[in-house]
Amino acid sequence: MNKYVMEFIGTFFLVLTIGMSVIAGGSGVIPPLAIGSVLMVMIFAGGHISGGHYNPAVTLGVWMRGRTETKDVVPYMIFQTARALIAATVVKYLDPTAVVHPHVLAVFPALLAEFLFTFALVFVVINTATAKGTSGNSFYGLAIGFTVLAGAFAMGSVTVGAFNPAVALGVSVMGMAAWSQLWLFLVANFLGGAAAALTFKFLCPNDK
Repeated sequence: MNKYVMEFIGTFFLVLTIGMSVIAGGSGVIPPLAIGSVLMVMIFAGGHISGGHYNPAVTLGVWMRGRTETKDVVPYMIFQTARALIAATVVKYLDPTAVVHPHVLAVFPALLAEFLFTFALVFVVINTATAKGTSGNSFYGLAIGFTVLAGAFAMGSVTVGAFNPAVALGVSVMGMAAWSQLWLFLVANFLGGAAAALTFKFLCPNDK
């Protein structure tokens, strides 16, 4: 149960930071820095408890890679999604007067952007946190957090930079993304996570 609670906590602070840094903090360099940083510290805080996924696409990829038990996949995703919804509600309570306009995304560019950086995120997670060659390293949280930071900077003009189905749900609740485009994130994020796992298995067939 402890690992599920850790996924709950980590996802909460990730979505809370996204909401408060974007809605209350506005544009510029601060939101990507805040989001990448909170992901990094929460991974360092909870990696030894739950693996520090905080993302259903990561859970899918790590499971396909063979480092998450099948019985944990659905509970992880439920706790991640539930905490994203709660965090989005807290953001709306903390800043009730904020006027939020949903991003209207160009479908195919946004699909590609979300796919590419979800792939990058899950690929980095698998290689730094589960691979034999990097076992026992102290940099995995920094690498993962900086992948999200880089994605937010690189793709901020194309997508909202979710790279995470739970985050996509949270930003939809907060009004930052249109509900009609939620499918876009779900498809791109889960495909990106699966592709990352398959790529790792192709590149490292002996790393079981």
